Amino acid sequence: MLQKLGFLWLERPWRVAGSLPSYAPERAVPRFRPSDKAMHLASHVREIVGEQIEYRELLYQMTLRDLLLRYKQTVMGFGWAVFMPLVNTAVFSVIFMRVTRIDTPVPYPLFAFCGFLLWNFFASSLRFSVLSLTANSNLVTKVYFPREIFPFSAVLVCLVDLAVGSTLLVALIAYYGTPVTPALLFLPVVMAVCLAFTAGIALLLAMANLFYRDIKYLFEVVITVWMFATSVVYPIESIGGRLGVLLAANPMTQIIEAFRAVLLYGHLPEAGPFALTAMLSFGVLAAGWHFFHQAEFTFAENI
Repeated sequence: MLQKLGFLWLERPWRVAGSLPSYAPERAVPRFRPSDKAMHLASHVREIVGEQIEYRELLYQMTLRDLLLRYKQTVMGFGWAVFMPLVNTAVFSVIFMRVTRIDTPVPYPLFAFCGFLLWNFFASSLRFSVLSLTANSNLVTKVYFPREIFPFSAVLVCLVDLAVGSTLLVALIAYYGTPVTPALLFLPVVMAVCLAFTAGIALLLAMANLFYRDIKYLFEVVITVWMFATSVVYPIESIGGRLGVLLAANPMTQIIEAFRAVLLYGHLPEAGPFALTAMLSFGVLAAGWHFFHQAEFTFAENI
């Protein structure tokens, strides 16, 4: 019976003065086999993934609601998804084509718009995810469902914006005569890595802002600095030394460069850096999802 419970009884000799050697059992020491830990982990993964499958209709409805609310009573509607990266591209094109020139593998407007399109998806997803729990306090405190739905819906809404903005990117690619190559088939892999990294950070930020409301104020500063530490408006090769190595270690730099590689440069991203970025991205998603799931039962107390 003790073996079935996973306890291992250890016995050691002990002596009492003037008596024969005897043996007595020590206290039970629990020993969990690696297979038990693997089974527990697999059960945990099945639970959190199963909840998302069970509540997939709610995720769809929340995404649709947020999408409609974002563009409600706006004149341009989905046009904002194209307008914002286009304005940023125009501003930096003037700076880096008229004021000071930098060399890029493709025409600078195409280079910058491609970077801004993916960066705006990442930054907007995090911006809306930070407030996703606190802005829905009534639902968080009254009804049970997977709370991950709130940051996930924010990411999906921004993914729709990315799809809309991509129409102009296709037009720019055609305008500048950039050839389409078989490397484009690798684009879904790049987007999967980008989604994993974005969703993982979104979960962590949404949870952190619930416990520490300073996060929403610090976020704007951090995301601005992060943009200039990423190869959005300049090629990372133009920065040398230790700073260049540090900027190249930025996961978003590798993701955006992979995005440009398959779309604009016609080749696959560098295998080593992109593989490390992919492992980090899915690791961030797994860790963020785990911590979020463990803490969600205390969310109502901190609203």
